[in-house]
Amino acid sequence: MPAAPRLSRLEVAAGVVLGTESAPRGRPGGPRRSPREALERAILPELERGRCLVSFSGGRDSSAVLAVATRLAERVGLPQPVPATIRFPGADRAAETAWQERVVGHLGLADWVRLDAGDELDCVGPVAAAALRRHGLLWPPNAHFHVPLLAEAAGGALLTGVGGDDVFGTTRWSRAAAVVGGQARPRPRDALTVGLAWAPRSVRRAVLRRRIAVPFPWLRPAAERAVNDALAADASGEPLRWRARFSWRLSLRYVHVGTASLELLAADAGARITHPLADPRFADALARLPRDSRYESRDEAMRTLFPELLPPDLLVRPDKAAFGQVAWGPHSRAFAEAWDGSGLDPELVDPDALRRAWPEAERDGRLLTVLQAAWLVADRDSPGEGEETLERGRE
Repeated sequence: MPAAPRLSRLEVAAGVVLGTESAPRGRPGGPRRSPREALERAILPELERGRCLVSFSGGRDSSAVLAVATRLAERVGLPQPVPATIRFPGADRAAETAWQERVVGHLGLADWVRLDAGDELDCVGPVAAAALRRHGLLWPPNAHFHVPLLAEAAGGALLTGVGGDDVFGTTRWSRAAAVVGGQARPRPRDALTVGLAWAPRSVRRAVLRRRIAVPFPWLRPAAERAVNDALAADASGEPLRWRARFSWRLSLRYVHVGTASLELLAADAGARITHPLADPRFADALARLPRDSRYESRDEAMRTLFPELLPPDLLVRPDKAAFGQVAWGPHSRAFAEAWDGSGLDPELVDPDALRRAWPEAERDGRLLTVLQAAWLVADRDSPGEGEETLERGRE
């Protein structure tokens, strides 16, 4: 059984994961492979083992993984991967049916696992409750959304699109790099942008602390300052140079905590879970892209890496589904309304301010982690099966 991730007191109170860890690396000095080849090397072992599902929302990342896996299976003569989708009939903002059908039709897939979910996937509903009692606090707070898909993948593998935001996302230093590299015409304000990008990390941290500070209205002032100090410290470590960008992104601790949480849930189901877009070999292949093949936006990344695999308009779609309606459901709202203010660190959290913040939880996933942390304590302190199950999960 993989080890359960551990969040610090401050991370639990803020609902964010901070810091970095050493990232797994590809094979420096090994053969140069294209990003597509590197993705295929991450996917192929799961196709060869037998039943292989892809967690498929219809978004760009899961669609890219599904497309690469499908074409690879066709080329090497293996069974096609099976898209596995959870649909949320009562949540309009989570609806992706039209995009899903276009991708599945475009790829010519005959099999498709589709599961309808109601309030059982609430972030303290029955599915999340079982996982939280067994393992303690997981992150992200919607990690349990994968539980029904992992059950379908039992005895086989589930591929996900986890990691896409990290390897396809833009960098805050892209403008500075473009100006210095001659890819963009300089503007007067670029002197400040370039200067900050090349400044010592302590200077970048101080400037970014002012620029990127975000409110945590439920935290005590000292705790809010500490979180924003940590966020600025993380951001100041982002490398300027293309080749260093990808290993840094995969070293962010939230990547490690998120994948560790999913591995626990996969082990519960007797399934393997693999994240090809977060595979260090893929990151290494991206880092080695020649200058004229690099991208500075998600749209450019999708057009550069997957031009013929997916419908052209999906490659540049401007929107994505939101699942806050599902996670902040009736179980969560009932717990928040009845919450007595206990279960969270009073040195870090202001209970009255948190009560005022709860209604924002549908749009602010940080609050879902805080709610799960409070729920776990309440569940532990209540008599019955919950306490016994939580204790077993700690053994």
